[in-house]
Amino acid sequence: MTTAKRNPPFRAEHCGSLLRPDELVQKRYDVAAGKVYALELVPLEDKSIADVVKLQKDCGIHVISSGEYTRHMFWGTFFEELNGMKELQLGVLKGYDASMFRDYAPDVKSFMESKEIPNAVTVCVGKISHPGHSSYQREVDIMKKLLPENEWKNIKITMISPSWYHFRYRAGRSYPKDVYANDDEYFEDVAKAYQAELKYLHSQGIRNIQIDDPNLAYFCSKAMLDGWAIDQGNDKTADEMFDAYVKFYNKCFERPADMHLGIHLCRGNYVGSRHFSEGAYDIIAKKLFQDLNVDTYYLEYDTPRAGGFEPLAHLPKNKNVVLGVITSKFPKLEDKDEMIARVNQAGDFIAQGSGQSREEALQRVCVSPQCGFASHAEGNALGYEDMRKKLQLVRSIADHVWPGQP
Repeated sequence: MTTAKRNPPFRAEHCGSLLRPDELVQKRYDVAAGKVYALELVPLEDKSIADVVKLQKDCGIHVISSGEYTRHMFWGTFFEELNGMKELQLGVLKGYDASMFRDYAPDVKSFMESKEIPNAVTVCVGKISHPGHSSYQREVDIMKKLLPENEWKNIKITMISPSWYHFRYRAGRSYPKDVYANDDEYFEDVAKAYQAELKYLHSQGIRNIQIDDPNLAYFCSKAMLDGWAIDQGNDKTADEMFDAYVKFYNKCFERPADMHLGIHLCRGNYVGSRHFSEGAYDIIAKKLFQDLNVDTYYLEYDTPRAGGFEPLAHLPKNKNVVLGVITSKFPKLEDKDEMIARVNQAGDFIAQGSGQSREEALQRVCVSPQCGFASHAEGNALGYEDMRKKLQLVRSIADHVWPGQP
């Protein structure tokens, strides 16, 4: 494809998760505690999703998500429902072998500061294959009922990174050796499962997928890279592992030509609005932008920890970038004029790299909050109305930079 896909992505975007109503959060905890039946969640989820779809439309946002309201955490249950994967626990399992985790992986490190092991321990126990149904089915069904068929293409379904249950585990600990002899064998079956899922979602009318991926951004983190270098169990350098992931992802992302697929490089969005990792995109930019088979990059640029816009010079002419210059972590509203200036600055670096004018380069740019508002159940340290104002600000910036464009 020689030109970048459009609509999606839209000029005013967001990253999928939206603040959940307190009643919904509490009801899900009550279900988990056995206090109420799971069926009691259904009408509350239906109403909450209808309300948040209206919120997005009221804010002039054309990309529509369920807010991830049918999930407890951003990664959902895609892996958990694959044949060959087993969810061992939610919460702390006493006596579990914590040595399987990369303690220098930024998310694992953060989890372990307050717990003995991470919240979710899902591991491969047998040959992996797609189950023939989608863990996103209920989400898809609700959204299709709420929107006219000509807007189904605007529905955004967020999926977890293919390496989610690989990177967090030390080399060779992601799967039993009697099931897979090496990463390549494991990657092959996971890729087939992703291909099947994308094909299935396409058959349901879905045309807009966002992969939520903290792991690739970790390769920008000096702390992670230092930890990787001293881990004697690794059989690849960090550069070799990044290359292997790009190859693996590309296999996973084989998809119908009319399906838009973007990837959000997440820096972490944990309890209390804390982040997991930092580091500029520079060291991965060329491979990330030129070798990874995605249409759009959702990048976090709300704080200096992500570095400058210089790496965007590597963005090819047939790909988009969504600039996450508005923070979803805190309620203070950014200055609109300053954000417009930042968008233009990014456009200048893209233009330099592609030999275009700023105006031409900006045709491959969109704007959004840097991450979701509620990657975990309780959400970030701001209120529902704060979120509304953030989305309205995103719309206002987009209207200034790209007048009349959705």
